[in-house]
Amino acid sequence: MKKLSLLAALSAGLLSATVAQAEPLKIGIIESLSGAQTSSGRLYATAIQYGVDKINAGGGFNGEPIEVLEYDNAGGAPGAADKFRQAVADGVDIVFQGASSAIAGQITEDVRKHNIRNPGKEIMFINVGAEAMQLTGDQCHFYHFRYTTTAPMRVNALVQSMRQAGDLGTRVYSINQNYSWGQDMQAAIEAAATDNGYEVVDTVLHDVNKIQDFAPFVARIKSAEPETVITGNWSNDLLLLMKATGNAGLDVRFGTTYLDQPGNIANAGETALGHYIANNYDNSAGEPAFADAYKEATGHYPLFVEPQTIFAVGALGEALSGVDFGGGEIDVTTIAKALEDTAYETPVGPITVRPEDHQTIRPVVVSKVVRNAKYPADDTDMGFEAVNVVAGEDAIYPAQESCAMDRPD
Repeated sequence: MKKLSLLAALSAGLLSATVAQAEPLKIGIIESLSGAQTSSGRLYATAIQYGVDKINAGGGFNGEPIEVLEYDNAGGAPGAADKFRQAVADGVDIVFQGASSAIAGQITEDVRKHNIRNPGKEIMFINVGAEAMQLTGDQCHFYHFRYTTTAPMRVNALVQSMRQAGDLGTRVYSINQNYSWGQDMQAAIEAAATDNGYEVVDTVLHDVNKIQDFAPFVARIKSAEPETVITGNWSNDLLLLMKATGNAGLDVRFGTTYLDQPGNIANAGETALGHYIANNYDNSAGEPAFADAYKEATGHYPLFVEPQTIFAVGALGEALSGVDFGGGEIDVTTIAKALEDTAYETPVGPITVRPEDHQTIRPVVVSKVVRNAKYPADDTDMGFEAVNVVAGEDAIYPAQESCAMDRPD
């Protein structure tokens, strides 16, 4: 009897040791969680945690719940580099980040160098918001996946939809912030002109978030006599531009990319009515169940950058469901290959990964600001109403020749 008890105890001990050896997948959020971009950074973090909670509710991965660790990059590339080193020390397998292409550029390069120096201990970077073309151009590599749009995708969808609605016209003005994103927007606006029947009557690149009076820019817009102004501006640069245009009584339609940033509708007021935005998602375009479930879990409907982030984690979860390490060591390369082959179905259509550059091919939703919206923004009676969902294959562009991706065996 004692022998049986001893055997039972040994078996239980061995079983406990086996269970204890299961290696958890660790996700690190390196995001702007303090400073000027805190609001956006926190939205990314909330959406990631929501997605991971769903995976964990279904059993987690590799025999353990997925762990989420947060790292505050303080809104800058140097801070992101420091936090990446900390994440490596903490054993993070996958890094998520979205607010700022400059920070994404730092992280993707740090990931690339780490993986070269540490074969078999690779880290993956899932980019959920940084849209600079170079990230899937000359900075592309196998372990970077972009789960958001880019300037050409937004512009292609925007002008197609505005033209179909009769709101584009034939004279377009391009005004953007003078850094990688704004430069990409300007190039995309010019590239889409011929196929969409408009002329770019003038282009402007201006300092980022330093201009307090846009009246001189509005005077220049007025002199060019456009019917539509297309801009990738965000934050105050978008609000002050739109308000200055309204104050000048200028009758132009805006095509935007960041009008849904929290606070914009409240700050713009009636100036925002009738203007357009192209983004990854709009609640009015999808089934209510998606938005309702998120609100139940977080207290608010998914907004701004949250939907694309939720979809990225959902795609990761789907990829993980086909991977089995038996509780042993996690191989990030195997996960990356599975993610590359994953087609994730969102409420507005599928998201796939283009193998050549790991840019996601995804639907783009074009919406218009209206009164009495189903999902009001900023506690106003205004919000976004989807006018078109452009399929991924209609919004995408060819992979850039500057991307020369080395693939693992």
